[in-house]
Formats: sequence, structure tokens, C-alpha cells
Amino acid sequence: MVQQVLINNDDYYVPDANQLITEDDTPVDNFASEKQQRLLVGSLYSSLQSQTFLAAANVGIYHTDGQPAIVPDVFLSLDVQVPENWWEKQNRCYMVWRFGKPPEVVLEIVSNKEGDELGKKLQIYEHMRASYYIVYDPNQQLGEKVLRVYELRGRRYFETSENWLEQVGLGVTLWEGKFEDRQDTWLRWCYQDGIVLLTGDERAQQAEQRASQAEQRAQILAERLRAMGVDPETL
Repeated sequence: MVQQVLINNDDYYVPDANQLITEDDTPVDNFASEKQQRLLVGSLYSSLQSQTFLAAANVGIYHTDGQPAIVPDVFLSLDVQVPENWWEKQNRCYMVWRFGKPPEVVLEIVSNKEGDELGKKLQIYEHMRASYYIVYDPNQQLGEKVLRVYELRGRRYFETSENWLEQVGLGVTLWEGKFEDRQDTWLRWCYQDGIVLLTGDERAQQAEQRASQAEQRAQILAERLRAMGVDPETL
């Protein structure tokens, strides 16, 4: 049991952050999982710039006094931000009692059968009351399903066939394409119409394409004007 401290001289107690392990420096990810995590987190920050949220990969969530942190591969929490001084001990990870709520979405990427994503982890996220729990199993380690989405209804998770996360206003989808020069099947966030949230690189590529197309249209127009005997430079 971690030490309890009194905050703000009232009757609300929270665990002492100095007693918590906020990082252990243990490298546990593989290349594929790390890149998938970066795609999921990066596209949120590239595409949802007008919204307030916190998304992170491999950051611990402390949810219950006396229990160790759980570290989802990715989580998304709406209407919260990382505190300004994120080097302070109490700000280095996601402590539910400090943010006032659990993340809306927690996501696990299955690499092997050791993670117990459909057992203990599901129970922890259910108890934590995360609105959605997503299990992405690209190599089908846990069965035939590549993607499982669980929705919290009351106090229990129910698996749903819907990939649209109504309470979050986002969905998830499997997408065939290239990310950082790697052609593969990727799990991506999407809007309700199925269009994926773009990464920063994809946004830059689209801007370059639009600029190139605009230049081509301008050249065609200039050629037509010259053919009509009009100097486009005088317009």
C-alpha cells in the first residue's frame, strides 16, 4: 500500500507520487509495435489540433491505490492535458486521481500470448472504467479476430462489432498502405465516413500535391490565353 498524503487541507486523500514507480527503463517493444504506436499517437496530434486531449504510448496509468500501474500500448484521454511541469514526479505518468478520470480509450497491440490481453488486462481496464478497450492482434495470436473492440456498458465490457467509438467521436479501421516507407496493414483512427486521420507527413504530401496541381492548372490556363493572343503576364 502506498503512503497517503493530505492535499489542500481537506478530506481528499491521494497516494504520494514519490512512492510510485513512474518509469523503470525496461525496453519491451518490438519494431512493429513501436511504429504502430507512433502512427496512432502521431496522427491524433496532427489531425485533432483544435481539440484538447492527451494521447501517449507506453505511459503508465495508476488507477487504484495500492495497485501497480498498467501500461497500455496507446491511450487517449479527452479534455485533459499534460501538466506544464511534466518532470515533476506526480506528473510523469497518468494518475487517474490527478486527471479526474480514466482515459476514454486504451489499446493493446498483441505480440505474443503472454500479455493476457483478454484476461487480466481486460479486467483491469474494466475496473478502471475506460470507455473503450481495443485489442489489435495482427498475427492472430489470440484467435481468428485481428481487431476486438470492447465498450463499457454499466460496469462491464461487452465486445461490439462496431468500430465507431461514439463517445469519442472517432473510429478505428484496418488500412493497407505505407507508413514511414513500410508497406503493411496498419490500425488507424478514422472519421465516421471511414477517412483516416492523417499523419503530419501525409498532410505535407497532400499540400505538395495541391500546390503542384494548382501550378499545372495555371500553366494550362496561360497556354490557352497565349493561344488566344492574350499575354497572361499582363492580366
